[in-house]
Amino acid sequence: MSQHDVTLTDHTIPLAVRDHGGDGPPVLLLHGLGGTLDAWREVAPPLTAAHRVVAMDLRGHGLSGDAPWEWDAALDDIEAVVDRLGLGAPAVVGQSLGGMLALLWAARHPECPAVVNLDGLRSAENEPGNYPGLDPALVERELARLKAAFDAQQAAMTRPVPAEQVATLPPRAVTTLDGDSYRRPGPELLAAVRYSPHFRDAVPALPKVRCPALIVLATQDPPGMPGGELMEALRRGVRRDLAPVTEAHPHIRVVELDAGHDMVREKPDDVTRLITDFLAHARES
Repeated sequence: MSQHDVTLTDHTIPLAVRDHGGDGPPVLLLHGLGGTLDAWREVAPPLTAAHRVVAMDLRGHGLSGDAPWEWDAALDDIEAVVDRLGLGAPAVVGQSLGGMLALLWAARHPECPAVVNLDGLRSAENEPGNYPGLDPALVERELARLKAAFDAQQAAMTRPVPAEQVATLPPRAVTTLDGDSYRRPGPELLAAVRYSPHFRDAVPALPKVRCPALIVLATQDPPGMPGGELMEALRRGVRRDLAPVTEAHPHIRVVELDAGHDMVREKPDDVTRLITDFLAHARES
């Protein structure tokens, strides 16, 4: 099945879309913060055996237009893609930030047939109470280290990418301004997402999701992430807070995958299998 790229220009901002084809029930794929629709290059093609598959660049990412980050506006962008491509009521699959959007989409659209959230429930920077089992003083120190690392990453986005590094970056993740190359998204969007309550903790949104939902949790720390104890404690907190939600809402299923946060790239075959099996089960239930 051949794919084709299109940019929608009749929306408030241009939206870059990749239609992977397929004739089955529609599936929309949403990448994570700092990613692009290329994230799905290994997952999307096999999904077309049973689905019409579409991926998009979120606002401020890839080849989509720049705009302030607002969750409702990002959902409106998804509405535009669904509308223009005639997807009707697609299942929505998202990783990280995309998974958080998938939950909001399902809450906005009761007709949504299913959502899959790939490690998109909590950001690493969180409230101290979301790191159970660690000494509070240790949590405070590790959170300070984590904040410093993320602050440095955000500050780096304001500086041009050295010429020798440009060729090593995905083409969709770089933009040119006054002859210099910069990473996308920009620091303003990163800051807006990073400090938004839903990005820090999407667990409270889960009870609003009425359709079948699959939550896939990563069990490994992201490479280079400071504070391994902190990440393990964060996972304990997620498990703790998911337990009463899944007990009260049996249509929400949780599985764990032996992978890091970037599971779509690390374990594309496993991710594809999880998505395919879950969507097939959701159609039958």
